Amino acid sequence: MPEGTEPHDPIALTRSAFACADARDIASLMRFVSPDSVWDVSAWGFGIYEGRRAIRRFLEDWIGSFEEYGRDSEEMLDLGNGVVYAVAVTRGRSAGSRHEVGLRGATVCLWDGAVATRVSYYRDRDEARAAAERLAASRGQARAP
Repeated sequence: MPEGTEPHDPIALTRSAFACADARDIASLMRFVSPDSVWDVSAWGFGIYEGRRAIRRFLEDWIGSFEEYGRDSEEMLDLGNGVVYAVAVTRGRSAGSRHEVGLRGATVCLWDGAVATRVSYYRDRDEARAAAERLAASRGQARAP
């Protein structure tokens, strides 16, 4: 957790989780995943992963397939009610290749305390933004008295 941030600040949590991925530190990244978390990477053709074991396996396979890996964040917004919308370019170079791959996409993170209960990856940033706004609004309505 970055110094001087609130323990459950969704932006700080998202940045910390992204930093763990960039460092290829899967063990640390798993601190942000609850036993019932869901990671939806179906928009990219990689499926949906439920639970710590499946998510860890996906991350090990995905990040491990690159010799060099990182994300360049372009935008990150706290939409309220634990919802973060982030746009980034994921860059990677596979072992033995001289060519880097760059994938621009958006991520919607749903935080419950210090864990991401749902992380969804989108190819289309506008579709992701609309989904994130709907999610934030629905959580706000569910919590209203």
